[in-house]
Amino acid sequence: MPLGGGGTPVVSKRIGPDRLVGRTNWNTDFIVDRNFRSYRFFFTSASTERASFPVSGFMVFTDGSNLQVINETPTFEPGTGRMFGPFQAVPGKRTRLMNFRVGSSTTPAAIGFSYRISVQGCE
Repeated sequence: MPLGGGGTPVVSKRIGPDRLVGRTNWNTDFIVDRNFRSYRFFFTSASTERASFPVSGFMVFTDGSNLQVINETPTFEPGTGRMFGPFQAVPGKRTRLMNFRVGSSTTPAAIGFSYRISVQGCE
């Protein structure tokens, strides 16, 4: 489930501008409440235009460390989706969050792009 979500496992967002004060709308954290063998991110474009922008994904562990599993700048066609992963669990580490980050201040053309994101843990 998404951290701070409304009880649904799929989050809908729109890429907003970078802010000097306050939070951006670029990060989405999903709570991992038990151990899984692997994880997948599911991303779907909800915009009507083609867009290219950076995406990154992280596994965040209970010891405070993290592992970047995605670092790409894909192009998304309207209404298309993509699965990122599977990403294997790290032996000896307990995953507590899966973080997906969309957008960058260096790609202002992505502002306003809408998308849906979810995470699946696989046993």
